[in-house]
Amino acid sequence: MRLQLTPARLAVVAALGVGAAWVAGTASDEGATAATVEVTVPADLSPLARQGKVVFDAVCAECHGVNASGTDTGPPLVHDIYNPGHHADIAFFRAVQLGVRQHHWPYGNMPAQPEVNEKEIGAIVRFVRELQEANGITARPHAM
Repeated sequence: MRLQLTPARLAVVAALGVGAAWVAGTASDEGATAATVEVTVPADLSPLARQGKVVFDAVCAECHGVNASGTDTGPPLVHDIYNPGHHADIAFFRAVQLGVRQHHWPYGNMPAQPEVNEKEIGAIVRFVRELQEANGITARPHAM
């Protein structure tokens, strides 16, 4: 099923893209840049989140950092701007599938990641949401 990109959805994608570009980091200590936020990792991730961590580490961590802590090339996803009330799960799907133009952060555009399928994106989102929950980031209505 393909969602039609309405102006409102495009705005969400654009907002997420900038954030997503800021979130990416590195998956290893070698050559890694410092995290931009401190992240508490839950003692026990759900099975889906554990799958998401594997994909995140392989595809997203280079820019968004280990455990979505951010780097100098991508924003942290464990940040209140990405709370589910401001960036719904679909925003993460669209950012991965379509990429995002820079808007909130100074990290540049986030390219699409066509090698990541919808099932993997869902697992990545679960991983990020569990990290957010462990760090006190919960859904709040978006107010402009």
